[in-house]
Amino acid sequence: MKAICVSDSTLPLVSQTLREASTSEHQPVCTPHNDWTVILKTASMASGAIKRLQDRVLGPSRIGIPSSTSEIWLLGVCYKISEIESSELAGAFRQDFSSLVLMTYRRGFEAIGDTTYTSDVNWGCMLRSGQMLFAQALLFQRLGRSWRKDSQPPEEEYLEILELFGDSEASAFSIHNLILAGESYGLAAGSWVGPYAVCRSWEALVRKRREETACSMAVHIVSGSEDGERGGAPILCLEDATKTCLEYSKGETEWTSVLLLVPLVLGLDKVNPRYIPSLIATFTFPQSLGILGGKPGASTYIVGVQEDKGFYLDPHGVQQVVTVNKETQDVDTSSYHCNTVRYVPLESLDPSLALGFYCRDKDDFDDFCIRATKLAGDSNGAPLFTVTKSHRTGDRGIAETSTVTCTCEEHEDEWQLL
Repeated sequence: MKAICVSDSTLPLVSQTLREASTSEHQPVCTPHNDWTVILKTASMASGAIKRLQDRVLGPSRIGIPSSTSEIWLLGVCYKISEIESSELAGAFRQDFSSLVLMTYRRGFEAIGDTTYTSDVNWGCMLRSGQMLFAQALLFQRLGRSWRKDSQPPEEEYLEILELFGDSEASAFSIHNLILAGESYGLAAGSWVGPYAVCRSWEALVRKRREETACSMAVHIVSGSEDGERGGAPILCLEDATKTCLEYSKGETEWTSVLLLVPLVLGLDKVNPRYIPSLIATFTFPQSLGILGGKPGASTYIVGVQEDKGFYLDPHGVQQVVTVNKETQDVDTSSYHCNTVRYVPLESLDPSLALGFYCRDKDDFDDFCIRATKLAGDSNGAPLFTVTKSHRTGDRGIAETSTVTCTCEEHEDEWQLL
């Protein structure tokens, strides 16, 4: 009788619960053709294991729009939903949401470096979250904030962006190359890292791949004193941001488009409630790129807010590798988008997170600084970060620079590998 061989690499391997439902990752399972029900049952058990793992880590799935009347802010765009207009505007929100780029676990890619890892299941969610944020910045830069995924065939620029994030060393912004660029920050295949390390790794990777990608967007990390990973008030210094842009353009221009990444630790076990109003307010900035954040060991990409809820894209789904390039316009890119709206209470987030902002030009950056300065002034002594013109003593620049009283002096980054 003919046998069908199915490798476990076609099934998500995410936890001990799943391992009980499947065999070794590298051992194929052969079953008679008339016993397909066994395969389907095993796949169902594996899917259930993923669901149980996500419920345990992220909490039970919360799907949909929690309120039909409260306004929604999605990466700087406001959807004012009333009971009369809710259907039409909710549709506009969902179209916007589904146009955002989704990056998830993938299986079946070429091995990372000299390792045997051909999947990032169970450890790559923070890397995928970072890819989502960076891909969104590139979409804003090349196609604009009003772009929606509804054109057929798809725009060449859109396909070029997805191609940069393919799962091989040939793709500039793959997790393969991100891990290589972030080795000095602790990135390694199979290991889980926190937001700070990923932000620094993106900074290094973009600088390294500048020529081959023709990427005209610098990355600037907003950090505290002594370039500390934790502790100290993050300060956006205008002199430093200008220097970053000048160095990135190799002196050709004083200013370039810039991605600002702000790693933060906002509490001990969870986000201190005093910071939540400011977190919500950042989504009203037209420069907003959302938040890399979630629960310990389970990163998500938070892209919008409604009241005290955060809408997010979830990287924990497992999908087969897809090859995208601008020459193949009939490629199916549906796996890079999500139609299911999920949300999480902001108060339940892990305090280790990172904010992202994209500034198209100097005027956009200046506008961002004005908004950030006002936000810090309205924070009741708990600013997320502050803005200053220079490091010179007494030079407070745009506004008086506040000081954050850190309640976690020796706090270790509590994002851990499950």
